[in-house]
Amino acid sequence: MKWTTLFRSSKLALSLISLSLVGGLLCTVPAQAYDLPGVNLGFTSFVDGGPPAGPGFYYQQYHTYFTSDEFKDSDGDSALPSFADEDIDLYIMLFQGIYQSNTEIPLIKGKWGLDVIVPFVYTDISYGTDNPAFPQDNAGGFGDLLVGPFIQWDPIMGKSGPIMLNRIEFQLIFPTGKYNSDRELNPGSNFFSFNPYWATTLFLMPKWTLTWRLHYLWNAENNDPNRGFVDADDSQAGQAIHVNFASAYEVLEKRLRLGVNGYYLKQITDTKVDGDDVSGRKEQVLAIGPGAVYHFSQNNHLFFNAYFETMVENRPEGYRFNLRWTHHF
Repeated sequence: MKWTTLFRSSKLALSLISLSLVGGLLCTVPAQAYDLPGVNLGFTSFVDGGPPAGPGFYYQQYHTYFTSDEFKDSDGDSALPSFADEDIDLYIMLFQGIYQSNTEIPLIKGKWGLDVIVPFVYTDISYGTDNPAFPQDNAGGFGDLLVGPFIQWDPIMGKSGPIMLNRIEFQLIFPTGKYNSDRELNPGSNFFSFNPYWATTLFLMPKWTLTWRLHYLWNAENNDPNRGFVDADDSQAGQAIHVNFASAYEVLEKRLRLGVNGYYLKQITDTKVDGDDVSGRKEQVLAIGPGAVYHFSQNNHLFFNAYFETMVENRPEGYRFNLRWTHHF
């Protein structure tokens, strides 16, 4: 069933397929953690369970700014001494191409598709004192390539329109990004990751939607760990779960939805160094904030999301602002 009908009947928003970065771009601080690779924290939000215009080609352009003035330790306290006076800025552009076929896969009844993302990342960190032992950035460069085959199901319909949208994606993150083991903040991770997800949108009412995208993250070994892993031959970031969640209400028919959006990440296994578990490095973050999506037409959509982080462990704590343009050809 084409989304042209669904868009008219339910004034549907959008939020397409995949993505990844930000979180793990802040890798390892000496004596602390920050081991996870880049993952999708807040890049996707409203009506993420399916595309807005049916099969075909889509392009999405993301601009994200993250700022922080404090690295956190495993207790949620400052990881660096007060005189460090750290200031972290991260700017990300994501170039995403998506193709959804109109071909149904036998037995599972879903339609196959492919998602490709090329990120460009600029990192900048400064201190109130000159201490080369503090985490250092690797400036700007391309990040790790993401490739995700996916399966999109047609909407589950009710008497007055769609009830539920569903998609699964088997996202692969390849270590193609810029990396320097003498720097802790790199655009690339230098290891392969598998980051599949399930995205769902529920239509609680014709104008009110609830969406989540639930990920699992597995990471391979890094055979050239950064200098924070002193004298280590290899490291392996722990496994994690992370979820984006959002709820929106249509305030202007077929044009504007307003809502709240958030994300949560929890590392569930220890990081390994030379094959041994290292405790006290598990990452955690919760964020929530306001958001909006404006529909210029069925084929063009603009998203804005703001996030304010809390409950942070072994990561920088800060604010994130995301702007996303979606176009269907």
